[in-house]
Amino acid sequence: MLSEFSLIALFILIVMGFATTLVLIPQALKKIGIVPSKPSEVKYEPYECGLETIGETWVQFKIRYYFYALLLITLDITVIFLYPWAVELKNLGSSSLGVIFSFIGILAVGYIYAWRKGALEWK
Repeated sequence: MLSEFSLIALFILIVMGFATTLVLIPQALKKIGIVPSKPSEVKYEPYECGLETIGETWVQFKIRYYFYALLLITLDITVIFLYPWAVELKNLGSSSLGVIFSFIGILAVGYIYAWRKGALEWK
């Protein structure tokens, strides 16, 4: 039992050492002079598509965009669940048909709820 946990501890130590090495190597190369470091005002300016920003640089997105993202993720998850079921439809039998219809029913209730609340309206 101790050997199982020692393998996990060894793995954690290797991961921590690798992460620390990835942080320390660039710093060491910078001190040696291999990696150039010449900060200037131009390098500290925000870069966006090669153009100067017009107006405020901090823009808050509307919550509606997150609703669309959540609905897209829901559609993706639906496809992930429906595809294996469609491939093995003949082998699963008729009981799986009821299960998948209940799954689609629950999704339909969620989409109808989002539609009634106006989450699908683009304003």
